[in-house]
Amino acid sequence: MEKFIKPYYDYLLKEKHFSLHTVNAYVNDVESFLNFTAKDISAVNEIVYQHIRNWIVSLSSQKMSNNSINRKIASLKSYFKFLYITKTISSYPLQAHKALRIKKVLQVPFSEDEMKKIERTDFDDDYFGLQNYVVIVLFYTLGIRKSELINLQLHDVDLNRLEIKVLGKRSKERIVPILTSVAAILTEFIDKRKLQFGDSYGKNIFLLKNSKNLNQTFVYRLINNYFRGVTSKGKKSPHVLRHTFATHMLNAGANLNTIKELLGHSSLSSTQIYTHTSLAELKKMYSKAHPRFNSEEDLL
Repeated sequence: MEKFIKPYYDYLLKEKHFSLHTVNAYVNDVESFLNFTAKDISAVNEIVYQHIRNWIVSLSSQKMSNNSINRKIASLKSYFKFLYITKTISSYPLQAHKALRIKKVLQVPFSEDEMKKIERTDFDDDYFGLQNYVVIVLFYTLGIRKSELINLQLHDVDLNRLEIKVLGKRSKERIVPILTSVAAILTEFIDKRKLQFGDSYGKNIFLLKNSKNLNQTFVYRLINNYFRGVTSKGKKSPHVLRHTFATHMLNAGANLNTIKELLGHSSLSSTQIYTHTSLAELKKMYSKAHPRFNSEEDLL
């Protein structure tokens, strides 16, 4: 059965254009399932839904969350669809599968007041201190994903047109506008980058002190550590900044289609999650502004 893993790996990487991180996660999930069923089957065309169901029960007994199990099953769906379209198997074993129920947890964005607390003087007065500041500014003003920021390259920035080209999921490009104030910060940063690393060193905008590209762990720790001094909210991550960008845009009057394009969502349903937070803000404003909300008795 292992002989189908390499073609599947190449399919995800070269045809579906998934990131290497995503490809490895999918393949690891598939290999985990195949190892689980190894004692019961000798070929992939022998796999039926009961085998998958047994794996789900096993994962659940290990106290794995439904959300994590659903992610692993998504990997299996992709794998068996690949086997089906390549005619390796004659039937798709997950046809009747329904995702496990998960408790939806609403991400709480940072408030506008919290974002106003971000000051350049909070960061070290050197090149890498400026870089950390720029990273946070771009997360909040562009709404980009962590992987998108890490992979930003110098030629993606057009300071004259006030635009940045962002390479999103599945290598889908989008153009995101830059605020004039952000362009000024980027101009200063890029000039200092040339002094720090030279004109020809590296394509990526952001580099670590060892001259390597930023990695996901570094970026997460940067955001988490800095926002400990800004907010008491439990969740502090690049994704919360993306959520904050979308929520503040919506609260300021931007329509969902505009936010969808800026975020690089493939469908409007992915963007609609931000309306929940915005609705909470609207209720708060409504309760302050409407004369009948002066006291609880007025509502009776």
